[in-house]
Amino acid sequence: MDYQALADLLFPGVTERREEVEARFPRRVLPEGACVTRIGPSPTGFVHLGNLYNAIIGERLAHQSGGVFYLRVEDTDQKREVPGAVETVLDAMAYFGVRFDEGATVDGDSGAYGPYRQRQRKDIYHVFAKWLVEQGKAYPCFCTAEELDAVRAQQTAAKETTGYYGKYAVCRDLPLETVRANLAAGKPWVLRYRGETTDERICVEDAIRGRLEMPRNSMDFVLLKSDGIPTYHFAHVVDDHLMQSTYIIRGEEWIASLPMHIELFRALGWPEPIYCHTATLMKMDGASKRKLSKRKLSKRKDPELALSYYQQEGICQDAVWEFLLTLLNSNFEEWRIANPQADYHDFPFTLEKMASSGALVDLEKLENISKEVICRMSAGQVYDKWLAWCRLYQPQFAALLERYPDKTLAALNVGKGGAKPRKDLTGWKQACDFMRFYYDETFTAEEEMPAQVDEATRKAFFAGYLERYDHAADSAAWFAMVKELTGELGFAVKPKDYKKHPEDYKGSIVHTTNMLRIALTGHANAPDIWEVSHVLGEETVRARLERYL
Repeated sequence: MDYQALADLLFPGVTERREEVEARFPRRVLPEGACVTRIGPSPTGFVHLGNLYNAIIGERLAHQSGGVFYLRVEDTDQKREVPGAVETVLDAMAYFGVRFDEGATVDGDSGAYGPYRQRQRKDIYHVFAKWLVEQGKAYPCFCTAEELDAVRAQQTAAKETTGYYGKYAVCRDLPLETVRANLAAGKPWVLRYRGETTDERICVEDAIRGRLEMPRNSMDFVLLKSDGIPTYHFAHVVDDHLMQSTYIIRGEEWIASLPMHIELFRALGWPEPIYCHTATLMKMDGASKRKLSKRKLSKRKDPELALSYYQQEGICQDAVWEFLLTLLNSNFEEWRIANPQADYHDFPFTLEKMASSGALVDLEKLENISKEVICRMSAGQVYDKWLAWCRLYQPQFAALLERYPDKTLAALNVGKGGAKPRKDLTGWKQACDFMRFYYDETFTAEEEMPAQVDEATRKAFFAGYLERYDHAADSAAWFAMVKELTGELGFAVKPKDYKKHPEDYKGSIVHTTNMLRIALTGHANAPDIWEVSHVLGEETVRARLERYL
């Protein structure tokens, strides 16, 4: 076979040589040990938690080492592409604070190693595809989908490995004249890599999983589809070489394809990057606690797989980062305890601390982390982040925050002091529900008054409270007044007295203070009443209590 003639026949318009293409992508000038990483989402319109999970790994590796982190859009499968999907990816990553140094943007590309959209790199792939043909390592295949289905059925019936290889690769040695005639007849074709049937095995040192050993590739897999666009396998190898990625971070589902990618790097004479195959995101599932089992997060079953879920639910962006860091590095929680006020970007992330088994996405744990993260923030930081979320998802509540900034800041400071500050807020959506009692426009008394207190006693308590209420009194004087009134109405001032002798009292101070909480906030579980009262103001306090007279 005259491979040069075959290459010219398949790629008549390709005149650029591989050396010329490589010269357009000069070596990066970076500090020694700097990492170059990327994420390569497909523009399907669905951005999932795994995208952010892998993005954090890439971002940390690159930015901790003085390297480069970039975004490449892997849009080779046009059938799955959704209009506006690239913007969706960029918006989601920006929302969670993922910063790219170069790559695809809404307005085009930013960086010297583009284009960063694979469909725009078609001419580049064809240069290297032609070179592979010239070397006798690739060939055109004219098999139809029906013919391939028939081969697969034959292999299945014979209990053989399915695929295009060996005796089933009927197009691998077509005469040049046959190829020319097929092209002249307009027959569609794909370009296949010429695999070798061998018992040889390959060994790859995965940065997360350690040594991986598997059979060498023997399949004649597709490099270019019939429209001339590459498959992921070919595009990944070409792009990560030219863009000089040092680490390839992707899900463990790609391990099965690793022999093909190693084969291509070696066939093209390029050094292999370091592969990092991350653990699958899992959740506990089952009808009862006794029957719980782990399973893979599902796009169809589990809303928490979508990154938009965390945005719409108003889960704090920083909390999501910290939660994922607990999954990524086993020592993050220990570091956080030792560094309670440190920025999580200061955590020394390492691949060595990553687990290779399924990472458990526990929403209850995420909620607890979110409480801690928000509790560590100043009132001003909470206000800014909460307002930014409200502007996107609850504009009417955003208007309240903008109308009453001083009141909101004061409210956010309630319970923040002391050795054990309150941790009422779990996220921005929940904050709208929890904090709405501070605003007359959204206040509603949702809980019923304690059943132990009859209406006459309730009216007597609120009347006595309003008569004695001094808004200027400090918290000690205020509480002394509440205790005095509680005792006069026949309630135990000390809860333990009521617990020991309930027959002697109408209730305890727990019931009277709960009445105050419900009247002022709508809930029995509320922050310190004295602090809340001073955020609401005397006029509002009196108005809300007078409703019960």
